[in-house]
Amino acid sequence: MERVFKYNPKGVCAREMLFVIDNDIIKKIEIVGGCSGNSQGISKLCMDRNINDVIDSLRNIKCGNKNTSCPDQLAIALEQYKLSK
Repeated sequence: MERVFKYNPKGVCAREMLFVIDNDIIKKIEIVGGCSGNSQGISKLCMDRNINDVIDSLRNIKCGNKNTSCPDQLAIALEQYKLSK
C-alpha cells in the first residue's frame, strides 16, 4: 500500500522531505531547500530501495562540523516513518 510521508528536517538547509513509500520501498523523495544537486542525487540513489537499507547507508553522516546532514536527516525521517506505521 502506497503511503505519503512528510518530514521537516532539523539542523540542515533542507526545509522539508516528502516520501512516497510502497511496502517499505521508496518510490519517490522530494527534498525542499538545501543543495539541489545533492538532494537530487540522494533521491535517485534511494529510489526503489528498501527503507531499512537506506537507513543503514545514510545514518550518522555528518556535514562539516554539524552533528547531522541531509542524508542523516533522511535516515531519521525513514526511522520515524517506520514508527508511525
